[in-house]
Amino acid sequence: MEANKKFIPLQELEVYRMTRRLSSMAWVIYQRLAFQQRKVWGDQMLESVDSVGANVAEGYARFHFSEKARFYYISRASLSEGVDHWIDLGFERGVVFDQEFEQINKIKSDIQVRLNNMIKSTYATKEQLSGKL
Repeated sequence: MEANKKFIPLQELEVYRMTRRLSSMAWVIYQRLAFQQRKVWGDQMLESVDSVGANVAEGYARFHFSEKARFYYISRASLSEGVDHWIDLGFERGVVFDQEFEQINKIKSDIQVRLNNMIKSTYATKEQLSGKL
C-alpha cells in the first residue's frame, strides 16, 4: 500500500455499510413471514443477502490480490442471487412490497457498482505493485 493511502476499517467502508443496510432491509421482510414462507423462501433469501456483506468482509481481510478479488466476485454473485432472484420472486409473490422492492433494487445497483470498482482497483493495485518489484 502506498504511504499516502490510509487503511479504512471495514465498518467505515461505504460498500460494507451498504451491504449491512441491505441485510437490514431483508431482515424486516423475513421477520414478517409465516413459518412456512421462512422455510421455503425466506431462509434462502436472507442467507444470500447476508452473504454479500460477509464476502466483502472476508475479501477485504485477505492479503493476496487474487483472494481479495475472488471474494468480491462471490459477493457480487450473492447480490445477484439475493436480489435478482429471491427478492424479485418475493415481489412477484406479494411478500416484498413495492417500496421495499424499489429501495432494495436501488441499493443493489449502488453496491454492484462499488463491488465492480473494488474488483478493478484490486487488479490495478496488483499490476502497479508487480511493476515495482
